[in-house]
Amino acid sequence: MLHPSYSDLMNVVNSDVEQGEAKVVNSRYSIVMATSKRARQIVDGAEPLVDGNGKKALSIAVEELNNSKIKILGDDED
Repeated sequence: MLHPSYSDLMNVVNSDVEQGEAKVVNSRYSIVMATSKRARQIVDGAEPLVDGNGKKALSIAVEELNNSKIKILGDDED
């Protein structure tokens, strides 16, 4: 089981969205794509933004997302 859950991660990502605005993340797919992209960056040499001792790149990416160290941008953002 993934900890935190997908719904917890979606709540973290969408926490800055004001009421009435479109959510940044509407599906698990968006979470999977964002964390896998970040994990690839870490594998390729990017510095982890959280303690990564003994952890796999994907676990680090999930922890970064859960701690709001990385942000998923909406379609209208660069």
